[in-house]
Amino acid sequence: MADCTILDPFKCYSFSAAKWIESASTGIIDAMRPMALSLRQPVDYFLNLVNIGLHACPPTILILGLCAIAAKLGGLRLAGVVLFCLGVIGFLGVWAEAMTTLSVVLVAVLICVAFGIPIGIAAARNDSVSAILKPVLDGMQTIPAFVYLVPIVMIFGVGNVPGVLVTVIFAISPVIRLTNLGIRQVPREIVEAMEAFGASSSQTLFKAQIPLAAATIMAGVNQTLMMALSMVVIGSMISVGGLGLVVLRGIGQLDVGTAAVGGVGIVLLAVMLDRLTHAVAAPTREAAVKRREASRARPQKPILKSSAELQSTLGGDK
Repeated sequence: MADCTILDPFKCYSFSAAKWIESASTGIIDAMRPMALSLRQPVDYFLNLVNIGLHACPPTILILGLCAIAAKLGGLRLAGVVLFCLGVIGFLGVWAEAMTTLSVVLVAVLICVAFGIPIGIAAARNDSVSAILKPVLDGMQTIPAFVYLVPIVMIFGVGNVPGVLVTVIFAISPVIRLTNLGIRQVPREIVEAMEAFGASSSQTLFKAQIPLAAATIMAGVNQTLMMALSMVVIGSMISVGGLGLVVLRGIGQLDVGTAAVGGVGIVLLAVMLDRLTHAVAAPTREAAVKRREASRARPQKPILKSSAELQSTLGGDK
């Protein structure tokens, strides 16, 4: 038996937590597997729909369509950025992989927005919800991304659908935080004025708070999008296809060229999507600024400047 002293009691007294955690996790996973299978089906259907659509569309038509959207949102300069990014991706020979990555990222971001914005609104309108969410979100953003892979693989298996779900868990925090922050930063006097005129809680939310917080919410969507793209390479470790798998294959074969091509493709996708989301948020940001300025510029009643004006006014009334 090892010598046990007061300076080092761990030689004699220790316990193995790994077995306890393993048995507890096995029970939880067995209980969650039916729910996981029911959750996997709609995500799989939606992901296949987006993936097939992006792969079926000819590259030239897709590039021209995105350039037209970019020109409408941000002018010819943004259209040129989109043309350059997609053109380089195509000429590098990773167009199909880029479309797979884009489908995974888009589906993950849509799920994050669908769940993150309502959760952020609930946190903004209820301090108890916000207090509960803060440590949860801190933990989600602090835990290394690799840790998420183990429970996801044990519950959902491997493939693109688990990749979407692990990306959602990793990337949903910014949109929740910034939705909460944006709604809380709406001036209190605007909310009080809406309530004074008889507006309901939902009317105040949809006609005042969300429009004024739209720029901050869009910043959260942008950060969620960037974090989703950062999970591409990590997700490739659980057989998520796309550019991340190209990078992983290059690393595994010590092929610097293949890894560099995949990395450049991810960077170009990130640049294009970042510019597009900023262009979408720009009109929203300008509208929010105009609303704030209009709410602060309140018309004032004319004030009489002298007793002569007062006398003339009283005389006119007679």
